[in-house]
Amino acid sequence: MTTDTPTTAPEEVSDLLPMVQQDPWLTPFEPVLRARQQRLQQRLDEIRQQCGSLSRFALAHQRLGLNYDARRKGYWFREWAPAAEALYLIGDFNGWDRQATPLTRGTDGVWEVFLADKEYQNRLTHYSLFKVHVVTSKGGKDRLPATLRRAVQHPETHDFAGQVWRPETQFEWTDQKFRIPNCVREPFIYEAHVGMATEEGKVSTYLEFAELILPRIQAEGYNCLQLMAIMEHPYYGSFGYHVANFFAVSSRFGTPEELKHLINEAHRRGIAVLLDVVHSHAVKNEAEGLADFDGSEAQYFHPGERGSHPGWDSKLFDYGKPEVQQFLLSNVRYWLEEFHFDGFRFDGITSMLYHHHGEGVAFGSYDQYFGADADDDAILYLQLVTTLVREIKRSAILIAEDMSGMPGLCRPIEEGGIGFDYRLGMGIPDYWIKLLKHTRDEDWNLHELWHVLTNRRLGEKTVAYAESHDQALVGDKTLAHWLLDRAIYEHMHKDDPDPIAARGIALHKLIRLITLSLGGEAYLNFIGNEFGHPEWVDFPREGNNWSYHFARRQWSLADNLDLKFQYLLRFDQEMIKVAKATRLLSPTAAGMARELNIDTNNQVLIFERGNLLFVFSFHVDRSVPDYRFYVPLAGRYRILLNSDDPQFGGFGRIDNTVTFETFEEDGVNKLSLYVTSRTALVLTRI
Repeated sequence: MTTDTPTTAPEEVSDLLPMVQQDPWLTPFEPVLRARQQRLQQRLDEIRQQCGSLSRFALAHQRLGLNYDARRKGYWFREWAPAAEALYLIGDFNGWDRQATPLTRGTDGVWEVFLADKEYQNRLTHYSLFKVHVVTSKGGKDRLPATLRRAVQHPETHDFAGQVWRPETQFEWTDQKFRIPNCVREPFIYEAHVGMATEEGKVSTYLEFAELILPRIQAEGYNCLQLMAIMEHPYYGSFGYHVANFFAVSSRFGTPEELKHLINEAHRRGIAVLLDVVHSHAVKNEAEGLADFDGSEAQYFHPGERGSHPGWDSKLFDYGKPEVQQFLLSNVRYWLEEFHFDGFRFDGITSMLYHHHGEGVAFGSYDQYFGADADDDAILYLQLVTTLVREIKRSAILIAEDMSGMPGLCRPIEEGGIGFDYRLGMGIPDYWIKLLKHTRDEDWNLHELWHVLTNRRLGEKTVAYAESHDQALVGDKTLAHWLLDRAIYEHMHKDDPDPIAARGIALHKLIRLITLSLGGEAYLNFIGNEFGHPEWVDFPREGNNWSYHFARRQWSLADNLDLKFQYLLRFDQEMIKVAKATRLLSPTAAGMARELNIDTNNQVLIFERGNLLFVFSFHVDRSVPDYRFYVPLAGRYRILLNSDDPQFGGFGRIDNTVTFETFEEDGVNKLSLYVTSRTALVLTRI
């Protein structure tokens, strides 16, 4: 560190927030961090005075919407719409008569009506369809209730309506013994989309996913399932990121009970389930969503230009408004309790953190994190979210999608942070794509590679990944597609010696292993990419003639023993197995990686992490029979994982049964290995 590093007198250090003690560059901004803490505490005090606790505050869904009152024998319907002039409940129960069932306005802007069983029990039943007709100064519109639990789409008109969901028998959970810490010491995350999970060209279901995909995830060794597109969204092709109904399970894939079955089955297999939650924005559709619900424009969202995202064509929440906080916090509690989710991956955090939403901004100064560009209301909301989740399910996993590098995002609130557990290492996949697009294999810069994969904030855990759904979408290509190009279709028979396929398979393994072993404290893979799925993801749309051909996963390729995809799948499985068994990603058991050797002449990178040695050769054709390098500990070493093993599609140039013993040279301990081109070796001391 340079001589300009901020210094603090020893007697002052104990008064500093732990975050600031660890990073002296944060010292000038400690007042901002403390102000954030104080604002959170003030808001929590207000909530506790109002509701008794934050958890009770997050129960709006039990009051709003359609809820059955067993004591009074009937349904209450309530809707918050303070600027509306009148509300009417409409549906098949009253012939969709917009005047038949008016609501009464309360002083808090909540409208309500009670529908007694004696009049409605044979009319308002399981499967009944309904909406709320909202009259504003701009006229009347049929809307979907804000806390709607189920929305269904008419197959011909494509119109969405609410559906009463009250099955006679409740779902019976059998996951009482499932505990996140017992199954997930470090997260190995399988990111998946239910609808595109099967091989058939159709929208697949929760039940099919539970039956066909969960066994694969378990067999491959992943201990977390991250589900996309669960919150109801009107356009399938949005990948679930333009949410309309925040409390509704997407009916495209099945019923709420079938989603519960999926999660229950995942828990039976020892797999935690994370929800990809979208609180960063909402669909702008008025027919299905919340936009201009009560006619004021400023009910859930900021009015005017501030309420519209410039890049996403969507609406932006007003996180400073108490009712919006309550709506979103209740949403989090609902998913945790009703569906037993084990945590969340929060989408679009960068957009929330800053008024500029990260659009076209290069983050290079701490001032950008703590100045006028930071959205204090959104930061307060995120602190409320992480606080609430810890109250409801202490061991839940919280992941933030942030590309800005906001300091403290993944530190506890009491240390000056925002309270998430992990941030996504978004720069890593961007780096790999950039490297493959613009740099010859011979010109890879190993010093730069090391820097990208190890450059993360001390004390904040990162989810490393070589590619996610972002890289798999149409308009981009997966790593396998970048590496193999046409060979992925023409030269994947196991007996085909094509050099392009050989190069692609070798580098696919190296890229994923070095990302896992260097890039973070958790690891993520997108469904099918572990075996080099040959095609991007493209949902049915007008531009592809509404085809499902690219919105599916071709598992038969990985299962076909005549094809090379099996090698990538087998390597991924073994890679995960080694990492889990050795607790490679544990901040305490393994810590950060330590560089041992970067040899730009032979394109060899060697490091240790935990009790393992990693030897990567990225050279295109050079193999060194007596490659000598320094190791910290003397002793005997054996190979745990060899990417050149024939079972992984390699050439079998290295004998995995050989034991290697250190020797002293130039006053240090060294090992000598046969280091072959485009090969990764993982060794352990015995």
